[in-house]
Amino acid sequence: MLTKRMVAGLAAAILGLGLSFGAAAQSPQPLNVVTTTGMIADLARTVGAERVRVTQLMSEGVDPHLYKATRSDIASMLGADIVFYNGLLLEGKLSDALVRIATSGKPVFAVTELMDESALLPLDGADGHFDPHVWMDPRAWSKAVEVVRDKLTQRDPSGASLYRANAAKLHSDIEALDAYAERVLTSVPPDRRVLVTAHDAFNYFGRRYGFDVLGIQGVSTESEAGLRQMENLVGVLVDRKIPAVFVESTISERSVRALIAGAKAKGRDVTIGGELYSDAMGKPGSYEGTYVGMIDHNVTTIARALGVDAPSKGFNGRLARKD
Repeated sequence: MLTKRMVAGLAAAILGLGLSFGAAAQSPQPLNVVTTTGMIADLARTVGAERVRVTQLMSEGVDPHLYKATRSDIASMLGADIVFYNGLLLEGKLSDALVRIATSGKPVFAVTELMDESALLPLDGADGHFDPHVWMDPRAWSKAVEVVRDKLTQRDPSGASLYRANAAKLHSDIEALDAYAERVLTSVPPDRRVLVTAHDAFNYFGRRYGFDVLGIQGVSTESEAGLRQMENLVGVLVDRKIPAVFVESTISERSVRALIAGAKAKGRDVTIGGELYSDAMGKPGSYEGTYVGMIDHNVTTIARALGVDAPSKGFNGRLARKD
């Protein structure tokens, strides 16, 4: 059973083994960086640029709650210079593998390790554990940028100026994104600020931008939606006249469509407002396949579905919109 400290960050365990991480010499080759999710891979690529070669274990459309390490994943992590993971039990089924990699002598770090517990959302019924979907609040996710910057600098001190400059630029981009999100989302009429999705991945988003967030499943997709939960959600859609609900790129639409059918049976027409990126980003090489593009897509999709005249191509005109 992993302790909260082991889950929140394996750096302490690594230090306990007496490893000398910061003294490593620079390799003439790019640093071999392995990450679990796309959101973390994007941070590493953006901050590290040409000084890193990033391997992402989970591709787009993959649910990190259910992902299990393959033999090739273990080999990739054993061959890495640094391994970054989210922590906070997001990669629950990878936890044992991450502990094994750390105890083998590899530097393994949770990008959430600098986040104060006061900034995290506790999980109902899971004492001492927190909601892992921190990237849904851009301001909170900025702390992850600092972890990546600092750990790359420790491993490769001669790249420090590049890492600092790239991290500062990414901070600036995230701040601009957050300002756009706040502007368009606060334009949603207060009675429509309800975000209904397939699972509870958007609580940090809701806290940051003033939305009630209701998921059919719980924070982990391993949980099942009960009949009472579905009935309660149908009641909210009808009573608050919510025009749209949202599907997610990593989860089946079935439960969302059942919710829409339930509302229709009670005389309320509800549409699918669009597909949101929750636990994974868009396709590699696309704008939506970056962290900024992922959040821009979500913000713009939600705002437009709930009645705001947000720009169809997002805050910097790069979204691949069909409408």
